[in-house]
Amino acid sequence: MKLRNWSIALLALGLIFFIVFLFPLKADIVNGGSNFLGESGFKKLLRWKPSSDYVPGEIALGKVFQEDHSWTKKLTNGRTRVLITTGDVMLGRAVNQKTAQKGDFIWPFQNTADFLKSADLTFINLESPIVENCPVKIDGMTFCGNTRHVEGLLFSGIDVANLANNHIGNYGTEGLNTTSNFLESVGILTTGNLKPAYKESGGMVFSFLGYNDIPPKFEGVSWVDEERVEREIKEAKANSDIVIVAFHWGEEYRRFPTKRQKKLARLAIDLGASVVVGNHPHAIQPIEVYKGGLIVYSHGNFVFDQMWSEGTKEGIVGRFVFYDEKLVDAEFFPIRIENYGQPYLLTDQRKDEILEELEKDSRILAEGE
Repeated sequence: MKLRNWSIALLALGLIFFIVFLFPLKADIVNGGSNFLGESGFKKLLRWKPSSDYVPGEIALGKVFQEDHSWTKKLTNGRTRVLITTGDVMLGRAVNQKTAQKGDFIWPFQNTADFLKSADLTFINLESPIVENCPVKIDGMTFCGNTRHVEGLLFSGIDVANLANNHIGNYGTEGLNTTSNFLESVGILTTGNLKPAYKESGGMVFSFLGYNDIPPKFEGVSWVDEERVEREIKEAKANSDIVIVAFHWGEEYRRFPTKRQKKLARLAIDLGASVVVGNHPHAIQPIEVYKGGLIVYSHGNFVFDQMWSEGTKEGIVGRFVFYDEKLVDAEFFPIRIENYGQPYLLTDQRKDEILEELEKDSRILAEGE
C-alpha cells in the first residue's frame, strides 16, 4: 500500500517536472534552442505579471500619500499614461526682467524641465500673455512676457496651456489672440479661450478645459457659467477618453477652498472629469478624492516673482497616473521658488513637511464634508 502511494506521488512529480521543465525545453529545441535558459517554464513562473485584464483599485487618499509609488511601474506596458500639472506660471514682471537681463528664456525652467517632460502630457496655467515688445518692468499688476519665453515652455515639454485666468487679458483681446496663436504655432495647445484642447497619447484622447472665476471678465476667455461648464464637459467626455478641467478660482492666500470651489469641482467630476486642478490662491490648498476623481484645489505658485512670503515661494506639482481611462495614482512634488522666478524640486525636510501639511489639510477637508 505504501509502495503504491509512493508510486503515485512520484508519477505526479514526474508529470509536474515534464510540464514545467521538459515541455518548454522541447518547444525551445523545436524552435532552434535560441531561448533555452531564458524562457524555461520555471522562469516563466517567476516572471509572472498581472494579466492584461488586471485593473488597479480606485484612487484614495491613502494611496496618494504613501511613500512608495513605484508599484505603478509594474502595470502593463502601453496601458498607462502620466499627466503632470503645475501651479501658476507667470512670465511677466520680475520673471521677464530676469530672463531678459540674462538673455536666457530657459532659465525659469532650468531646474524642473527634466521632471516636467518626463510625463506623457504636461498642463500649465499660463497667467500672463506673451506679446511682442513686452515692456520690461518689475512692478504693477499688468503682466506680459517676451515671446521668447516660448523657448522655456518648449524646453520643459509643455503640451497644453490654460489661458482662463484674470491676467491673460492684460493686453486685451489682441494680446490673448497673439498668445494663443503663437503657442499653437509651436505645438503647444491652448484651452480656456472659448475652446477645449484635445491631445492624443498612446491611443487615448485627453481633453482639457479651462474656466476663469476671478474678475475681470475678458472677452475671449472662458468664464465660469454652470450651464456652459455642464455643456462643454459633457461634450468633451463624449469626444475623449479622459477629461481634465482647470479652474482659476478661490481667494488669495487662503489655506482651504471656499464653498464655491468645492461646488464647482464636484460638479465637474459629476459631469465626467477625472481630474480637476485649481490655481489663483498663490497658496497650497488640500486635495480631495471624489467619486473616483481627484481635485487639486490649488497648487500654489510655480513660476512667479512673489518672494515676499514663505507661502508664495512654495507650491506643489501633481503627477497623475491613468491605467487606460481610469485614474489609479497621484503623487505630489513640493517646489520652492528662488531668485524671483526659478523653481526647484525640494528634497530636504521641508519637502516632507509640505506633504505632511497637505495630507493633514486634505483629511480635515474630507472629515468636514
